[in-house]
Amino acid sequence: MLDFYITAFVTLFLVIDPLGLLPMFISVTQGHTQSRRKIAVRACLIAIGILALFGGLGEKLLDFVGIGMPAFRISGGLLLFLTAVEMLFNKRGQRREEQSEVSENDDPSVFPLATPLIAGPGSMASMILLAGDKNDTFSISLVATAAMVSVVFITFLLFLTSSIIERLLGSTGINVISRLMGLLLAALAVQFVVDGLHGLGVIGS
Repeated sequence: MLDFYITAFVTLFLVIDPLGLLPMFISVTQGHTQSRRKIAVRACLIAIGILALFGGLGEKLLDFVGIGMPAFRISGGLLLFLTAVEMLFNKRGQRREEQSEVSENDDPSVFPLATPLIAGPGSMASMILLAGDKNDTFSISLVATAAMVSVVFITFLLFLTSSIIERLLGSTGINVISRLMGLLLAALAVQFVVDGLHGLGVIGS
């Protein structure tokens, strides 16, 4: 279980990309300086609820619409690979900046912070993939949810110290880390595709 927790944690950490969210959080909370902590709390709690829902009911939803886990692993792996490419070429940051355009009077905790920045398509797909990765679905779902909560909690802590960390790393440091995460995520995405092909019997063990 510890090995799976580490795998789930690393996968979700790379997909959610807490460091990459820092500039977005600062951007969307401009004009909300006095309530940044409350916004961070709401955004993270809502994201946890959304991702836990996908982790707990995602595979049942797939069964209902007639989609098998091997096929979803392949499609999810391809989606994560596209996310990795966006991270490597900084397309993800540009897209997030476009999604983060809100007026100063709006509460950004639900949109765009909780979704799609924290609980986005990639993290939702990851929760379904991770929760359906083993035979003991209930235990695995709990471990995947625990890993997700850990990552979102780290995201929350980074939100609270966003201004300090941004000054320490600078835009160059954040870009370098984001690209390294993109490279690791690409490798994990390929592994998802390989596991899906193995489940379909296309390739051997």
